[in-house]
Parts: sequence; structure tokens; C-alpha cells
Amino acid sequence: MKKVLFNLKKYKCQYIMIMCGIVFLILFSYIPMLGLQIAFRDFRPGNTIWNARFVGLENFWFFGDSEFWRVVKNTLVLTLSRFLFTFPTPIILALLINEINNVKFKKIVQSITYIPHFISWVVVAYMLESMLSPNNGIINQLITALGGEPIFFMGSTKWFVPIVVIASVWKEIGWGTIIYLAAISSIEQEMYEAAMLDGAGRWAQVKYITLPAIVPTIVLLLILSMPNLLNAGLDSVYPLTNNANLEVSTVLDVYVLQNGLQLGKYSFATAVGMVSSVISLLLLLITNKVSNICTGEGLW
Repeated sequence: MKKVLFNLKKYKCQYIMIMCGIVFLILFSYIPMLGLQIAFRDFRPGNTIWNARFVGLENFWFFGDSEFWRVVKNTLVLTLSRFLFTFPTPIILALLINEINNVKFKKIVQSITYIPHFISWVVVAYMLESMLSPNNGIINQLITALGGEPIFFMGSTKWFVPIVVIASVWKEIGWGTIIYLAAISSIEQEMYEAAMLDGAGRWAQVKYITLPAIVPTIVLLLILSMPNLLNAGLDSVYPLTNNANLEVSTVLDVYVLQNGLQLGKYSFATAVGMVSSVISLLLLLITNKVSNICTGEGLW
């Protein structure tokens, strides 16, 4: 007991910071989970969570609705497409930046690639609309200059997913390199020097030293990214949504927003969101288990 009190007194500043994080987690992550019971009640504005009529699984009728499964398909198409490009590109960029010997130029490259992360998706949407406008957008001007016909990119169901994927890569590729560059910087330089003495070139050093050293980091981020397969990101999709592309732009996040806030179906929207969260949790657990079996690396 004396040792515990001594440690509390000695590390009181650290414990205070830890407690702030725990309190924040409880207030904003665990207490709001009490609201999940709305999914099992007939909640209407003016009622409270506690006096709303209990209806059981009545709000989960969407499992038999073809519209819901179309939304799920849109979500998976978008998230899988984005994952295939946004996950490996930061690794490639980090490896390329690591090969730059000029420190000043390396910092310039890092700064330029980081900046888009801090631009709001609303601003990105305005930038895309300006660049892709069929009337005076720079892309369509180039197309017409080459003899083609203007394309209404923002209203096309064919171009919606590629636009979101390209914008996501541009916006997040630099930010994603931070962790990988930190992992690369922790590799002992003696390993590279020994490899050079053995005649290994730059590619061989990357293949046999750098990549194996950052595999635990790659696996960790891969596991953490799996739950996002059902989270297309409301902030990145909704600003680009319009009546012309609703067929492909209505993902789960937009679906929940439309039914919850716009149509007032709070119980239904909560039920959809809860199912999505449960599936995301299962994806995290399964991915972590498979990773532990295959690579010996995992979150726990």
C-alpha cells in the first residue's frame, strides 16, 4: 500500500493526464452508448429515451429491404476501392521520402504532402466542383482542347467512386506517411552499413531491411483500418452528393443521416448505425485473430 501511495505521489502528473483521458473516454464514448436503446424503442421527438415505447426488433426490418442492401453495396464498393489505394500509397511514399538524401528537400516534400490533410472536405468538394465543372473546369477545358466532349463528372455515377478515391489519396497520403517514417527512423543504421558492405543496393536494402522492419506497423494499421470497411466517411462523401449521383453516393453514413435527421426516423437510423458498429467490431476482432495466427503480430 505504501508503494502504491508513493507511486501515486511520485507520478501524480502522469496519473492526472491518464485520468483526463479516462474521463473523456467515459463521457464521450461509453455514456452515449446508453442511447443505443433507441434502436429497440419507438422514439419520437418530445419523448425521452426512458419513456419511449419498447418495440423489440421492430426497427430492424431493413434486413429485408432491397434499398438497404443497395446502400451496403455502395458502401463496400467505395470503401474497398479507397482502401486498395489509400493503404499502400503512404507506405510507398514513406519509402520514397526515406531515399531522399537532401534533408532540406526531404522536409519540403513532407510539408507539401502533409498540407492537404488539414483542408476541410467541404473545401475539397468546392475545389473538385471548380476543377471538374463541365462549363469552365480545367479538366473539361483540357478534354475539349483535345477534341473530346465535356463530362459532367460530379453528376456521373461512373465517376463518383474514382473521384472520392483520388481525392482521398491526395488528401491523406502525406499524413499517413508520418507513422511509417517514424518506424523507418527507428531502424539501426548499422544494418544498412553492413548491407552496403555485402554489396546490397538500395532496392535490396529496402526489400530485406526496411520493409521487414516496418511490417509490425503495417499490420497494426491494417487491423485498425478494417472496421472502416463499413464507414465510408460522411465528411468525405456527403459534400460530393447530389441528386444526379444518389444511386452510388448513398452510403450507410448518408443513409443514416437522411433517415435520422432529415426524415426523423431516429429509432430506425440508430438500429442501422448499431448494426454497422457491431459488424465493424467483429471485423476488428477477426482481423486481429487472423493476424496473430498468420504473422504473430496483433493489437493484443
